Amino acid sequence: MATVYEQRTASPVGPTARRSPAVPLLALLWAGAVTVVALWWLDTASVVGTAGWLTGAGRITGLLCGYACAVLVGLMARVPLLERRIGSDRVARWHAMAGRYTVCLLVAHVVLIITGYAVQDGSSLVRETVTVVLDYPEMLKATVGTLILFAVGITSVRAVRRRIRHEFWYYAHLLTYAAVFLAFGHQLALGADFTGNIAAQAAWYALYLGVAALVVWFRILDPVRLNLRHRLRVESVRPEAPGVWSVVVRGRQLDTMGAQAGHFFRWRFLTDSLRWTSTPYSMSAPPRRDLLRITVKALGDHSTAVSRLRPGTRVWAEGPYGALTAERQTSPKSLLIAGGVGITPLRALFETLPGEVTLLYRARTAEDLALRGELEAIARWRGARVLYALNGVGGERPALTADSLHAAVPGLSGHDVYVCGPHGFARELYEALRTAGVADRRIHHESFEL
Repeated sequence: MATVYEQRTASPVGPTARRSPAVPLLALLWAGAVTVVALWWLDTASVVGTAGWLTGAGRITGLLCGYACAVLVGLMARVPLLERRIGSDRVARWHAMAGRYTVCLLVAHVVLIITGYAVQDGSSLVRETVTVVLDYPEMLKATVGTLILFAVGITSVRAVRRRIRHEFWYYAHLLTYAAVFLAFGHQLALGADFTGNIAAQAAWYALYLGVAALVVWFRILDPVRLNLRHRLRVESVRPEAPGVWSVVVRGRQLDTMGAQAGHFFRWRFLTDSLRWTSTPYSMSAPPRRDLLRITVKALGDHSTAVSRLRPGTRVWAEGPYGALTAERQTSPKSLLIAGGVGITPLRALFETLPGEVTLLYRARTAEDLALRGELEAIARWRGARVLYALNGVGGERPALTADSLHAAVPGLSGHDVYVCGPHGFARELYEALRTAGVADRRIHHESFEL
């Protein structure tokens, strides 16, 4: 018989809201870029002639590309301060933007440097390219790293990513580490701004070694520690709605993981078909001392296979991650808006979020309302409201506009609003909420889509 994940009976307790470190971090990153440009400025006495201007621009773009590579890897390190305080989806968008900047700077660096050298030597671009790649120190490795970065950039283009398997994209993306490692040597060996400048070399080594330490600790050592300590295994799997299943995971001392309602983990189920894929799923109930629960909708091969998991299956988890928690709350009144399987983190928040709470659940039909019984039981227990937005008898979708939201939730502008659902759904709601007068700082959303 499937294990029933019982709801808690303790009253929600409000945490102290904490300010996001996003603005200070962005300021620090841009300050680093300014420092890199200053390194070139202080080391360059004058720029003369076409070749000088081309190679000078090539040096600037090369330095910025090297710095962007370190930032790119740092944003991939899953540092808890970023993942929980800023939000995984926001960090992922920063990472995607940094990736675009990196590739553009890399293209500019290669083209400008090769062209500048060719003008200086009176050589053709092809001959100069062959000479640089084959004769300059560390350039063969740097060339391989460049090609890898280009390949990763191509697989990250949205149109391409939609057409490839997630597993292929994921493992191709991990090659970024190899690309950065291969390209590092030529930066110090050929970078005129580092030649004879011990302080600049030390700073560059410190930057890259610091980022490498973050990756080793938070992506390798910390997950190993977590899984050795908590020993996670599948306890049970049960259906919740058509194509939706809940998976209960048992472990040891789970209350020491630091997980909160609204958090998610990256899950790897150690079966033949699932062990090579790590997928983010939110907790659909508050964590207990010995149990965690996720609720999954069949949207692809991986999520469909989750329904076939057997009790006792070993689980490898990384986390907790995410910022869609009570720590974002700024008001004693909250509105939770879920679209489809986006109900999972909001169901956990519905039970634990302090103050006056209203839940609005958008689904096609009543049969698609996963966890409905639990939601209504929680609403009765804490005196909260649950509203459903279902399609009409003819399949027409209900309009979630500023006016309809105002009518459903009086005093909407004074609420914190937590939104979870498909990307298009979240964007439409954001516009409607802003039109309804809800301040941007009170709209909280997290998505796994890039």
